[in-house]
Amino acid sequence: MVVSRQALIDSRFSTVVCAPVYTRRDGLATQVEVGPEDGLKHDSSIHCDALVSLPKSVLTNYVASLPSARVRALDQALRVALALA
Repeated sequence: MVVSRQALIDSRFSTVVCAPVYTRRDGLATQVEVGPEDGLKHDSSIHCDALVSLPKSVLTNYVASLPSARVRALDQALRVALALA
């Protein structure tokens, strides 16, 4: 499973940058914990230090939309992973 922006998914580009979601939770500043309360089947974490570019064609099953608190946590994890101010 991966996380990406809807605007990019809806764009004319053929690929999207995604953050993978794994059941492994290491508690790193570059990870965001998510789980059933966010619409997932299992406790998991979004790994912002493992960004990948994927063809849109492989993104076939919509799972959930993150609540705003998780999006803010994801923003912070991306800032840490990408060394942004």
